[in-house]
Amino acid sequence: MQESCEPLLVPVRAEASLPQLLTTNATQRGDNVGYAVREGATWREITHREFLAEVEQLAKGFMASGVRPGDRVALMSHTRYEWTLVDLALLTAGAVVVPVYETSSADQISWILRDSGSIAAIVEDVDMARSIATVRDECPALRDVWQIDGGHLDELRQGAGDVSDAEMRARRDSLGAASMATIIYTSGTTGRPKGCVLTHGNFVDLSQNALARMDALVNGEDNNGTMLFLPLAHVFARLIQYVAIASGTRLGHTSMTTLVDDLGTYRPSYLLAVPRVFEKVFAASRQRAVSDGKGRVFDTAADVATKYSQATNAGRRPSLLLRAKHAVFDRLVYAKLRAAFGGELRYSISGGAPLDASVAHFYNGIGLPVLEGYGLTETTAPASVNPPERLKIGTVGPACPGVCLRIAEDGEVLVKGINVFREYLGNPDATAEAKVDGWFRTGDLGSLDEEGYLTITGRKKDLIVTAGGKNVSPSSLEDALRSDPLVAEAVVVGDGRPFIAALLTLDEEALPAWANEHGVADLDPEQARTRPEVLEALQSAVDKANQLVSRAESIRKFTVLPEHLTEASGHLTPSLKVKRHVVLKDFAEQVDELYA
Repeated sequence: MQESCEPLLVPVRAEASLPQLLTTNATQRGDNVGYAVREGATWREITHREFLAEVEQLAKGFMASGVRPGDRVALMSHTRYEWTLVDLALLTAGAVVVPVYETSSADQISWILRDSGSIAAIVEDVDMARSIATVRDECPALRDVWQIDGGHLDELRQGAGDVSDAEMRARRDSLGAASMATIIYTSGTTGRPKGCVLTHGNFVDLSQNALARMDALVNGEDNNGTMLFLPLAHVFARLIQYVAIASGTRLGHTSMTTLVDDLGTYRPSYLLAVPRVFEKVFAASRQRAVSDGKGRVFDTAADVATKYSQATNAGRRPSLLLRAKHAVFDRLVYAKLRAAFGGELRYSISGGAPLDASVAHFYNGIGLPVLEGYGLTETTAPASVNPPERLKIGTVGPACPGVCLRIAEDGEVLVKGINVFREYLGNPDATAEAKVDGWFRTGDLGSLDEEGYLTITGRKKDLIVTAGGKNVSPSSLEDALRSDPLVAEAVVVGDGRPFIAALLTLDEEALPAWANEHGVADLDPEQARTRPEVLEALQSAVDKANQLVSRAESIRKFTVLPEHLTEASGHLTPSLKVKRHVVLKDFAEQVDELYA
């Protein structure tokens, strides 16, 4: 199958806008809890009606401060309640929100503020304000910088009295599906980030149709909602924010540092995460089991969960023995793992990068299915997603309602539909190159099965061509290597070289438990990269990954890099994707040594 389209489940409306989601909630379920803010060990609940009142007051404050329709306003903060509040208030005031990652460098901040023409910026704290201050002279349009922790939102609210309700509502009601809602800058794995213009219709239409498709995920009176911890500057988290609002279920915010504790008190029904989070939770759970002397029990339980999922996901009934083992481990192991997620979790959603199938089968086998999806900033996050009732592990699901998928002759995935962005800001040449006859060229390689489920097989630009002319897509090898507890990152190399090799970094958090389990004394993280025992374990991980490909595509040699690949080092994007060209440039010496 070369093309697959999913019909709309909810009709699109020309007058649709994101602030309308709030007014609908306040009208239809005003007294229901819509938001929760952590205060100490408890959560303060906020109804839909109360949230709308907060948004409208702050929107009037922005209007009084001089924010006009169409003005671009930057928002730079960690994921927190105020991010959502400011976002919706700015949209209500007719402004265009320009998210900035809290980890952005001065150069990145300067580029985004200049390219977007932002007239103001809302930042979380004094440190972020200082970051903007260092580039303020480079941003002539920038007038105001407001700090959330500096009490500036309260100051803005004080000006709300200068704007009437009628003025605010007229501003809000002037918005429609075609109105620009946000400019989200691409991660920038190559070159300068481009500003993707997304409309109110992109978000509203996709959110409402996603809700209709994912009914089991977000609906029901006993649904506890979700808790966001990924950066809201990323389009995926932003879309889930609007999905939660459109569903009327509870929305909370937390961070990675307090996630484990907050899961127990918030008890979400569904979660959004990237593959690395699922992999780390699995690795941490295994480490604890090893430390308690129960490593073998955990490994056996994980193997049973994986085999159970593989059988049920393929439509087979597990054997009587497998069902019996699964029932025993459900009481001994799986129930404790589910409790660690709060005890109410029904599904998780994964995106941003490929999720290793073995990890997905593990979670599915313990009763915590992970619904993997696929999309980019330019597709307002998901172009496809696995539905709860038809999960097919190893794929990223069928097209979302109102979306079409096509596989071009060269294997590239093309997307058309309600989710495709309007344009790259001020860059018509790049827009024309990316969108051909309404189809967005994703740059990813994939295939569609007979049911229209999409499988991503690699990145077009990442395709490696060896000296022997063999085309190799590195993603499957890299994903398999990253699933090993010892491996933090893996970069497969070999373009123009005689064979395929790999650059690896060690996961220092996993090292102590691994050393204890394997009886390796005094394993210093700095020395670990050259220890024979570690290298032997890494070779086993490489051998396992090589089973996925032909011999011509297999990894013949590897080396452990002397430093970690992080966002701070410039080797990862804020969404934790590897900047391959930067890695190859910075570690060219190590690559050359592999082929010496």
